[in-house]
Amino acid sequence: MSDFTTRPEIRGTFGVVTSTHWIASAVGMSILEKGGNAFDAAVAAALTLQVVEPHLNGPAGDMPALFYSAKTGEVQVLCAQGVAPEAATVEHYTQQGLILIPGSGLLATVVPGAFDGWMLMLRDHGTMRLREVMQPAIDYASNGHPVLPRVANTIAGLQEFFEYEWPTSAAVWTPDGRAPDPHALVKNPDLAATYDRLAASPGDTREEQIDAARHEWRAGFVAEAIFDYLGDAHVMDVSEAKHSAVLAPSDMADWRATYEAPLSYDYHSWRVYKTQAWSQGPVLLQTLALLKGIGLGAMDPNGVEFVHTVIEAMKLAYADREAYYGDPDFSEIPMDVLLSEDYNAERRKLICAEASMEQRPGRVPGFEAQADAYIERAQLDFDVGHVAAQEPTMSHLTEKRGDTVHLDVIDRWGNMVAATPSGGWLQSNPVIPGLGFALNSRAQMYWLEDNLPTSLIPKSRPRTTLSPSYAEKDGVQLVFGTPGGDQQDQWQLIWFLRFVHFGMGLQECMDQPLFHSMHFQGSFFPREVKPGEMMIEPDVGDAVIKDLRARGHKVTVADPWTVGRLTAALREPDGTLRAAATPRLMQAYAVGR
Repeated sequence: MSDFTTRPEIRGTFGVVTSTHWIASAVGMSILEKGGNAFDAAVAAALTLQVVEPHLNGPAGDMPALFYSAKTGEVQVLCAQGVAPEAATVEHYTQQGLILIPGSGLLATVVPGAFDGWMLMLRDHGTMRLREVMQPAIDYASNGHPVLPRVANTIAGLQEFFEYEWPTSAAVWTPDGRAPDPHALVKNPDLAATYDRLAASPGDTREEQIDAARHEWRAGFVAEAIFDYLGDAHVMDVSEAKHSAVLAPSDMADWRATYEAPLSYDYHSWRVYKTQAWSQGPVLLQTLALLKGIGLGAMDPNGVEFVHTVIEAMKLAYADREAYYGDPDFSEIPMDVLLSEDYNAERRKLICAEASMEQRPGRVPGFEAQADAYIERAQLDFDVGHVAAQEPTMSHLTEKRGDTVHLDVIDRWGNMVAATPSGGWLQSNPVIPGLGFALNSRAQMYWLEDNLPTSLIPKSRPRTTLSPSYAEKDGVQLVFGTPGGDQQDQWQLIWFLRFVHFGMGLQECMDQPLFHSMHFQGSFFPREVKPGEMMIEPDVGDAVIKDLRARGHKVTVADPWTVGRLTAALREPDGTLRAAATPRLMQAYAVGR
């Protein structure tokens, strides 16, 4: 391990919090200091992230969490990914002349999930009252916070659009007719009032109060404000046409966040846990299965052989994601085959010295039609040739980077949380009048074709990119994750491989140059395919970049220190805690003692 890192690796025994914004990390730590546990701290930090990173997540977004309960000794998934509305049928969309669900606007909205998910976690696993965990977010929304330059620039890029098309958003984000300056204090009094009213929900016990707040969200004043607005809302979206919502009161009233078992895979004595195939999570496990039979530990962790091998393995795993992943409640997912030794031994043979330009999903018996459908769809998309790749929602008008937040928390009792909230961005939909937040745009991940695992089906979950991680080995426990859309499990994989194979610490791994593939079909509108393309940070050196190009990779060199927003926290068997956060973008921070 190197003696030099961009930041110290945080160490202690009391508790650690690491997230994509220093204010949220500090809020989470303050909850631990007040006697709360990791679940209390995670909820408080997450609600604060909705205030300080509103271009990346919001209350009406979505959230998966992986968590370890010291009380039960179990790892579980909390799924707060909302489902498609009852009226969201393929026919409804295609009759409006659409071939893709827009990346923004009311047609892209599924049931809001994030708030109910955080409340479920707090009720079942937290210890503190609702007001205690909500008050920091209320204070920052009411009194203001120093706005990130990236948030200010996002608002500035959308100001004219907001004024002409989404005036309710203009009222919140440009209240005096201009975008905020970077680092200026930004307030959201409507959101503060919404949070404050939810925090005042009645109940004799903390559980009753939290359930009352959940009811207010899905069927009380929050839902009433949403559907009062949606009743006659007809708004512009990224398709450059105006559309109305299909979300109905019964969709919100009937939905609840849920728990489920994770998937896991054993890799070099580590057991790695991920969410099910309604997220991209299993793709990390599949890539580990492909790499298991390759001697990565003998390679230079920043050398051409390592980068090339990992990129080629990721191409194969992501091809399978595109062909086979979807909501297991609505589609049969052959995950037992996709993670099997025999299947991956055959797939591994496809990794050679040259960069692949083809989409190559595996041939799973009984599922061949899905593989063929993906190859045909990807080729059609490439032939059509969409103009520039777009990150989520209206990014042709604003900054492209970033779409999500992440947090990791460990408390002194050994409870651990990794969560990746997203959706409900300020650029996803107009602000709901009086509530101070927008609806999500996660439906853009469905296909408007039948008989695919990712086909639009009412009440199904869209296949999200959100993907937190948990891993354990010989009593060592690890939570980690990153924002980044389709790059989430690519950056996490690279970080984890370096941690496992090369003896690097948490922070040292984060300080290493990152890379990712853009070869496969993207999850966000306009679902672009870029065969053979990859991006890498320049710190790998000119020789590595030259060698990658010689192998056939189409290499884009990123600006220095711009790829990935990883955070991670670890617990040793003796109770020692460690945490780290990426220095990229100068806002993620780990704290602890």
